[in-house]
Amino acid sequence: MSDVFDLIIRDGRDAAGARLEVAIRNGTIAAMAPAVTGRGLEQDARGLTLGAGLHDHHLHLFATAARMESVDLSACRTVEAVIAGLRAAPGAPGSWVRATGYDERVAGLPDRTALDAWLPDRPLRVQDRTGAYWLLNGPGLAALGPPPFPDCVGRDAEGAPDGRIWRGDAWLRERIGGAPPSLAALGARLAQWGVTGVTDAGAANGRAEAALLAGAMPQRLVMMGTEDLPPGDGYALGPVKLLLDENDLPPVEAVAARIAAARARGRKVAAHCVTLGELLFFLGALEAAGGAHPGDRIEHGGMIPASLIGDVAAAGLTVVTQPNFIHDRGDRYRAQIDAAELDDLYRLGSLVRGGVRVLGGSDAPYGDANPWIALRAATDRRTRGGDVIGGSEAVGRAEALALYQSPLIVGGPADLILYDWPKDAGALGSVALTLIGGETVRQG
Repeated sequence: MSDVFDLIIRDGRDAAGARLEVAIRNGTIAAMAPAVTGRGLEQDARGLTLGAGLHDHHLHLFATAARMESVDLSACRTVEAVIAGLRAAPGAPGSWVRATGYDERVAGLPDRTALDAWLPDRPLRVQDRTGAYWLLNGPGLAALGPPPFPDCVGRDAEGAPDGRIWRGDAWLRERIGGAPPSLAALGARLAQWGVTGVTDAGAANGRAEAALLAGAMPQRLVMMGTEDLPPGDGYALGPVKLLLDENDLPPVEAVAARIAAARARGRKVAAHCVTLGELLFFLGALEAAGGAHPGDRIEHGGMIPASLIGDVAAAGLTVVTQPNFIHDRGDRYRAQIDAAELDDLYRLGSLVRGGVRVLGGSDAPYGDANPWIALRAATDRRTRGGDVIGGSEAVGRAEALALYQSPLIVGGPADLILYDWPKDAGALGSVALTLIGGETVRQG
């Protein structure tokens, strides 16, 4: 008697074009072969590529969901365009206007007085393109209630709040209140792109955030966060997140102590390392804590000199990079970064060739959450304007997919996609079917 399966996907192809069929039982891959023998409900792949679902290894779910409900200023290049976008925001009189993606090249980092001129009659909070600053107008500051305010709130020459808030997300959420954004639309959008797993990179994630995130989307969830983030249902426990800012680094001993605390809990560590200074600081903190452990992560790896690749590989560190930044921000990088340093920017190919484990993430909402933009950029290193940054860092399609896909194995979870990634230069992939645990979460 032939085997009975819950679902058999027929007439698929692997990434190399060879015929592939997969049978699923109880949410796992029960059989794989060019032609599976057995019975069950069948799905015709119609010759599309059948592979593992994509995992975004670094994004910020609440911020990405909130951005979908916010005024998007990322395409605004003039003050007039910013003002038009803000004043067109829907909402009742006196309600908050939330805007994201503001580019400081428009008018620097405006203070409350400038923002009052842009939008005088509603409380306003604007996030800059990096996600580090929130900028509030006068009504917005008034809505926060009376002082005292923490050090993250900037002051003017007279000591009054100037409207600029640096890395104050948690405090700002507490003061403003309100319900967190719905994650349903984001989960559906990610499923449309074939994303079956996500790693939330929030440094402040704890019990409260876990309660809100677990089960809120169909994707499998890994959570970074604080040392106190406990294991729980609905998510896997990720590394302890170390948020490093080069202009405000703590004592290396303090970070080494946090690394030791993570080790005591059996957890890895992952450090925000956009700049070379942040990377060197993290390497020093790891050494002070007794050395790196396999699975510790460099988040972003924005600037990695060739001379450090061997050290990163020898330490067993994983680099979680954002190829999409070459596309999203590449034209800015070319204008602002010395040409001699461009090859160090978001390295990829040299890391892979040097024996470094590399994973891919979007850093959404600060980068485009569509993984196919990152996959294309990983293979061509082209900016939005069409220029190439670090052409030798490009990798082949198989290496690019490996940033986001795990190998298919019998007994592994049936997190699968049917997709087409045309070989035409500049083409993006499209997904026809997304399965998580053998269940269809998106089709068509």
